[in-house]
Amino acid sequence: MTSKQKTIAVAESCTGGLLSARLTQKPGSSDTFLGGVVAYHNRAKSHFLGVSPFLIKKEGAVSASVAKRMAIGARRRFKSDLGLSITGIAGPSGGSLRKPVGLVYIAISDAQKTRVYQHFFHGNRSQIRAQAVARALKALRLRLAQ
Repeated sequence: MTSKQKTIAVAESCTGGLLSARLTQKPGSSDTFLGGVVAYHNRAKSHFLGVSPFLIKKEGAVSASVAKRMAIGARRRFKSDLGLSITGIAGPSGGSLRKPVGLVYIAISDAQKTRVYQHFFHGNRSQIRAQAVARALKALRLRLAQ
């Protein structure tokens, strides 16, 4: 991030701040990490990130379209170069046949485009959360390598 002179903001749901913690482990991260929102409840997604309650009701909080709006919302709220979001079902409950435990959407947004990635992770709650953060960081690295 530093070498690319880019700033980032995040929006997290199922990871509950784990992504922000990872991004701030390195001294000097305040040069690039502007902040984050742990939008665990749907009202927080709407209030802090501008995700439409209608969209949440229609698509569900765990959906590609909500992940996209969360990433855009974080980027706009913090006026950062990049927005990175994670929403998913970490379990052990909350899953369904259509949206099983382990389903996670990760989105990364810049001023030109927003990409959303769908993943299915396996394991317990902690493992799913850790895998989601690792995959989000990989998406960020790949985006910065472009």
